[in-house]
Amino acid sequence: MILIIGLFTSFITVVLFLILCARIIISFIKKKPFPKKLGMATLAGGVLIFSIYLYESYFFTFSEIDRAFVQPGPGPVTSPTEEYTANAYYEPYGGAAGGVNVWVEITDNHEKNKVQTIYYSDAKSDFSMKWMDENTLYIQNNEPDYPNSNRSIELEIGKEIYHENGLACKSLLMKDEYETCFQNE
Repeated sequence: MILIIGLFTSFITVVLFLILCARIIISFIKKKPFPKKLGMATLAGGVLIFSIYLYESYFFTFSEIDRAFVQPGPGPVTSPTEEYTANAYYEPYGGAAGGVNVWVEITDNHEKNKVQTIYYSDAKSDFSMKWMDENTLYIQNNEPDYPNSNRSIELEIGKEIYHENGLACKSLLMKDEYETCFQNE
């Protein structure tokens, strides 16, 4: 919803800016006063766009994942001590020409089924999960024909997370949920 508001506001602000530029040029040519109301409206739109950008960048949470068309992925995969259960989910986006995101949630079976998202990325054709030990999950997310597409990682539960484009790493709301955040570079 915030994205739609941001896009709409951006469009309106660009139109207002173009009109403002034209009016400024006309005011210089015809020696008319500066269009203050139009200038203020354009400035307000710019401030709103900047505010939406800050919100999207620094107040990200995994609750924004579109769960309307979620498809279950591989799993559940239970840790050796049965303390944790890992589940993967697929999120299609962009219609027929789009793609699929994948995220992994860890359920703490001993702490009232507490659920934490630890991995979010574009899904590749070779996806699997396996426990390395009681607290470390290896997530394989790779496209074998494209060497730069490997998003595989080993994560320590409760301490590390991965977000492909780094939104979770910049989020002020999530900084207490992990010690280390990885992103694709």
